[in-house]
Amino acid sequence: MNRQPSTAPRTAAFLRAAVGLQTLTLFFQASTAGALLTSSHGYLLHDIGSRVMYAACMLYVLAAVLAWRLGGGSPRPVLYSTGFLLLASAQVALGVAHVPGLHVPLGVVMFALSTVALVQALFPRMLLHPAPRSS
Repeated sequence: MNRQPSTAPRTAAFLRAAVGLQTLTLFFQASTAGALLTSSHGYLLHDIGSRVMYAACMLYVLAAVLAWRLGGGSPRPVLYSTGFLLLASAQVALGVAHVPGLHVPLGVVMFALSTVALVQALFPRMLLHPAPRSS
């Protein structure tokens, strides 16, 4: 397969956007989870948000595969994004089953992991090469 020189930057940008969207939707879910306790509209927002979050996780998988196969990037984001999709599946199942004792902590873990993935996507060199230590 012939890769065009402009493919790698575009697929990397798509990957950054996808993980950013995923992180944003997870933050929205955390916000609407709090709204569930105080508002009658909280359930509807959280329900709609769960669908958008799940779609964002699928988009992250697609972006990771494209960045790897077309952009020549690392396959590691494919593993991360697939893991997120599995976590999102568990999260949705726990929410539908009304198991807040696992649903809420898993949501916190997912937001934290997605934030780490976003930082890695935005600043790949910073994480690979730590700052030199001064003596």
